[in-house]
Amino acid sequence: MTADGIYDPFETQNRRVHEFNRNVDQALLRPTAVGYSSVIPDDIEDRIVNFSRNLQSPSIVVNSLLQGDVPGAGLGVVRFAVNSVLGLAGLFDAATDFGIPQHETDFGETLHVWGVGEGAYIELPLLGPSNQRDTTGLLVDFFTNPLSYVGLDGPASYVSLGAGVARGMSSRGRYVDSVDGVLYGSADSYSQARLIATQNRRFELGQEDASAEIDPFALDTEGF
Repeated sequence: MTADGIYDPFETQNRRVHEFNRNVDQALLRPTAVGYSSVIPDDIEDRIVNFSRNLQSPSIVVNSLLQGDVPGAGLGVVRFAVNSVLGLAGLFDAATDFGIPQHETDFGETLHVWGVGEGAYIELPLLGPSNQRDTTGLLVDFFTNPLSYVGLDGPASYVSLGAGVARGMSSRGRYVDSVDGVLYGSADSYSQARLIATQNRRFELGQEDASAEIDPFALDTEGF
C-alpha cells in the first residue's frame, strides 16, 4: 500500500508500461492529437464527441439496470432516443437542450455497487491508469453494449471504434497543457498519474468527498 492509500503490488511492471505509454504519447499520440485539434474545427470535434457518447448509451442503460438504478436506466433510454432521432444519430446533444440530464456509468461501477473492491492498481498499455475492477469492467462493457452485436458490414463496422479514437484524440489535443504537465512536467509522472486517476475514480463512485477530487489544471507538478 502506498502512502496515498493505493494498492500497487505491480508497480515495477506498471512503471514499465507507463514508460511505454509516455514514449508512444510523445512520438505518436500527442503530435497526432494536437494536429487533429488544430485542423478540425471545434464544432466538428463536438459533434464527433457527442456521437461517440451516444453510442455508449445502451451500455449505460444495461449497467444502470444491473445496479438497480431504474431512473438512471430511464434517463439513458430517453437520452439515446432523443439524441438518435432529434440529434441526428447523436451528432447533436438534443437531450441536454431539452433539459434531460446526462447519466454515465459503466461495469466497473456496477461491480462497485455489487461490493467488489477496486483491487490492485494497473496501468494498461495505451489506455493508461486503471485497476483490476475497472479493467474487468472495460472488457465486460463491450459485451453488454447491444450495439456491439449489430451486424454492420464493411467500413460501417468500424464507426464506433473510429468515433472512440477521435474522441480520445480530441481530449488529448484540447487538454494538451494539463496532460503534458502530468506526463512531462513532474518529477515522477507515474506516481502523479496514479494518484489523480485513483482519487478521481473514487470520487466518481462516491467513496471520497468533493475535497478528494483532484483538478489536473491546478496541480503544481514540480512537487511530484
